[in-house]
Amino acid sequence: MPEQSAGVLMYRWNGKDLEVFLVHPGGPFWAKKDEGAWSVPKGLADPGEDLLAAAKREFQEETGSKPEGEFRELGVFKQPSGKLVHAFAVEGDCDPSKLVSNAFEMEWPPKSGKRARFPEVDRAGWFKPPEALKKITKGQTPILRKLFDTLGASAY
Repeated sequence: MPEQSAGVLMYRWNGKDLEVFLVHPGGPFWAKKDEGAWSVPKGLADPGEDLLAAAKREFQEETGSKPEGEFRELGVFKQPSGKLVHAFAVEGDCDPSKLVSNAFEMEWPPKSGKRARFPEVDRAGWFKPPEALKKITKGQTPILRKLFDTLGASAY
């Protein structure tokens, strides 16, 4: 069975402009990557865990902000890795300058025997649809498009 992941795509209206909130993965592999590297805040759901609850938990773990509001289920999106992402959308606001992310540990530098800790997310930001489509990983592009269609912003 493929891994089950869940995430929240937060959006807001800045005047007439739609913006979406994306996060950039932390750690040395992603440090110098920008376009095609950003993501919806998401993570693995525990077996039997309610997927919306998992999505909210992961958003809070990766950003330090608790998502609240009326959540819309966007669907299930298969990633190139085979993982399934259950995506939910909510209108809200989150201050990228107050980002607080959980951390992970890995051997760094490779084959050094040394362990280093890195934030799971090292930055976040609000993006208008054209820029968001450039920033997000290819596998998550359909999540953005589904939101844009749902909100009637499909011209993007």
